[in-house]
Amino acid sequence: MVKTPQIFSLVKGAADGNTLLNAFDFALLEAGIGDTNLVRMSSIIPPNCNLVPKIELPKGALIPVAYASYTSATIGETIAAAIGVGLPENPDEPGLIMEFEDAKPLEYVEQVVKQMVEDGFAYRKRKYREILTIGVEHVVQKCGGVFAGAVLWYQK
Repeated sequence: MVKTPQIFSLVKGAADGNTLLNAFDFALLEAGIGDTNLVRMSSIIPPNCNLVPKIELPKGALIPVAYASYTSATIGETIAAAIGVGLPENPDEPGLIMEFEDAKPLEYVEQVVKQMVEDGFAYRKRKYREILTIGVEHVVQKCGGVFAGAVLWYQK
């Protein structure tokens, strides 16, 4: 049986590389999660899950993460990735994570994820107490990559 995470952290990174995959990998390293195996998950923060500034992750571990990422080889293009996290008014209810990425400025991308969180709570007929966003913007120099994520983990 899989345990339910009790803590989460928000991470971001941006980088250029020689290939699109190298740019993505370097962005993961910049975000502090490049030596782990990401398990992409859908967009729910478990009830009573607490935000922490940083999580020390075991190298090579399978890490649950909801994320937005974008890569581009168009020199001079602005790319951005962001996530929005809605924390519920009632901590016994789940929160939401929404992800968005585009070849647009960060301000636009963050605006989109914030609206997505608001919509997600409205669809569920629940109220949020706070919306957090984290994102990153990058101007491509060769092959660029951006990454923003919510890493979920377990209390020690």
